[in-house]
Amino acid sequence: MAERIARLLRHVFAGPAGRLFPAASLQRIADAVSAGEARHRGEICFAVEPALPLRQLLRGVQARDRAHDVFAQLRVWDTQANSGVLVYLLLADRRIEVVADRGLAGLVSAEQWRGACALMEERLRAGEPEAAIVAGVAAISDLLAAHFPRTPGDADENELPDLPRVL
Repeated sequence: MAERIARLLRHVFAGPAGRLFPAASLQRIADAVSAGEARHRGEICFAVEPALPLRQLLRGVQARDRAHDVFAQLRVWDTQANSGVLVYLLLADRRIEVVADRGLAGLVSAEQWRGACALMEERLRAGEPEAAIVAGVAAISDLLAAHFPRTPGDADENELPDLPRVL
């Protein structure tokens, strides 16, 4: 019960995402996404949410569940090669979730995704939110380049916006 109350308070009193990710920081993250996508045919989307909407919070929605909802809402699944990856950060819960499209199933292991999350978590704990996401994007780009490399002559079709989404 105490944990539920603590979580409720963290969400109710969560500050804006712009405090950790001002516009210039979001642009540098977008540049990192763009640079990574130049190496592969995957699509990376970063979304940050300060807190869950109250109704979802009261229903007990967890960060992983919300990440799947955001994956669908932002249409990260809607890429030609089914190679979209969402990096979702729920600030109030201090949780990072990576959701990958079905084209990556069986190619990238849970441990590899967890490794990318661990890089981001480490930098977040150090108080470096922008560096955390840039490091995560680079690690995910390495994974995507191994399985969906860009080859000469590939059209560079940007299927998802590179600019992070603040929910």
